[in-house]
Amino acid sequence: MHQLHRVVLSVFLCWTLTANAEQPPEHAYVSSAHPLASAAGIEILRQGGNAIDAAIAVTAALAVVEPYGSGLGGGGFYLLRRAGQPADYQFLDARERAPLTAHPDLYRVDGVVDPKLSLDGALAAAIPGIPAALGELTQRHARLSLAANLAPAITLARDGFAIDAVYQERAGWRLAALQKDPESSRLFLDQQAIPQQGWILRQPELAATLSMLAKQGTNSFYHGAFAEKLVTAVQQAGGIWSTKDLSQYKVKWRTPLIVPLAEQRQLITAPPPSAGGVAIAQSLLMLQRLPWQQAEPAQRAHYLAEVFRRAYRDRGLLGDPDFIDNPTQALLARAHIVQMTDSIQVDQATPSASLAPSTEIHEGDHTTHFAVLDQQGNAVAATLSLNMMFGAAFTVPGTGLLLNDEMDDFAADLQGSNAYGLSASVANAVQAGKRPLSSMSPSFLEGPNDFAAFGTPGGSRIPSMNVLSMLEYLNGQTPKQWVATARVHHQYLPDVLGFEPGALTLQQQQRLQKKGHTLEELTRNYGNQQVLLWQKKTGHSDAASDPRGQGVSLSH
Repeated sequence: MHQLHRVVLSVFLCWTLTANAEQPPEHAYVSSAHPLASAAGIEILRQGGNAIDAAIAVTAALAVVEPYGSGLGGGGFYLLRRAGQPADYQFLDARERAPLTAHPDLYRVDGVVDPKLSLDGALAAAIPGIPAALGELTQRHARLSLAANLAPAITLARDGFAIDAVYQERAGWRLAALQKDPESSRLFLDQQAIPQQGWILRQPELAATLSMLAKQGTNSFYHGAFAEKLVTAVQQAGGIWSTKDLSQYKVKWRTPLIVPLAEQRQLITAPPPSAGGVAIAQSLLMLQRLPWQQAEPAQRAHYLAEVFRRAYRDRGLLGDPDFIDNPTQALLARAHIVQMTDSIQVDQATPSASLAPSTEIHEGDHTTHFAVLDQQGNAVAATLSLNMMFGAAFTVPGTGLLLNDEMDDFAADLQGSNAYGLSASVANAVQAGKRPLSSMSPSFLEGPNDFAAFGTPGGSRIPSMNVLSMLEYLNGQTPKQWVATARVHHQYLPDVLGFEPGALTLQQQQRLQKKGHTLEELTRNYGNQQVLLWQKKTGHSDAASDPRGQGVSLSH
């Protein structure tokens, strides 16, 4: 009889576990900022690759088709979900690193900081992390070879592709800088002018560099003849790279920031040197204590402004964890969240000047983001950057390698503020071998019933955009609605509530002004989100690309 009970109990438990088990995603998805990059990821999934393989392919393809947003000469953050019970979350920090001879006065001339030195040209470039990331992801988690995953990008670089209006616009923003560099001008312009739509951008030198990585591995980028070629070109152009800088570069596996939320959900997001993950976590924790869901639009915008104001104020306390002790736990402690939330007044804006002073960061907002979900439940959300459009606008001759200008993400002038109006952060001062602080914050929200991935380019606006999409998700909206929601933004300093054109009606603006907000309607929309959803009880999966961009979400 006891044996029968055990059999019955065993059958019952097996049935219960099966009934409660996750249903794998019906479809795999790739959502990126460019159709050709999304197609590259899908091609790899069809060949039997997993989400990590697809992420490698998308990264490389974006380096070809979005030279204004990311590339082998840049860096980024990768947030991984490895399927299992429970799921395993990993965070790969491929952020660029300051050269070993960098110092706080690197961009100071005759006692005054020259901002152009950290924006244009070889001196603005930090040591790239993307090639190392491709190798690390391949070694740890890929099913396919690096050569297989780089093949779509190599074809795109060799055969070329037709440029579009987005390329034209962004080349226009950096036209003068591109014209100054002979190699960048030769590659990315047509007779020193912005190319016409349909012009074929071919990058045979970049195809050769990608082929080298495919055949020799990514160490070939940081060692040997290729590294020496990079260093020689950078030094001849006024930069300070050395072969030691390249040989010592390593990506970092860091522990993701995991924060419990209401309804058994948790936020999985980027830790420092991202400042964005902490800001997202603080914002969501404060909003949980406020009636944002019941508030009419103007009142909700008020709550958002006040939450963002406080979260952004704290960002200046953060920096590269290899150089400073980040007060992450203190910033997310319940007492601090309660204190900040309780200081929010229902009908009155809090002047930023009245809050305890802190410091802020700055960065370029011209970045890229993509998300991948495979049919086993593995997922990747990655935000990559060169910083400004076309990075430093300096291309190493004979390599196709467009370098970043991420050194501008450091606080070059600790006494002043930057072009974005953000004051400097001592924790983010220029220092040899240091990674600059970033707002890039690929993020997941996961609970018993579903999994969602979020991320976007947008510089200092990245955390607020991610939060706004997350709120749409929490309100039960579809992924297309997450990315399409109108955007408002506050970043502590300047003390201004910015909003996209048409995001607030005239009546809503008047209500907010009565509460004491200074408003600024922006001249154009911003951001380019890529999101994923997997409903684990049914297996339904979905994805969406921001309607503000040209990206597409493709399924397999």
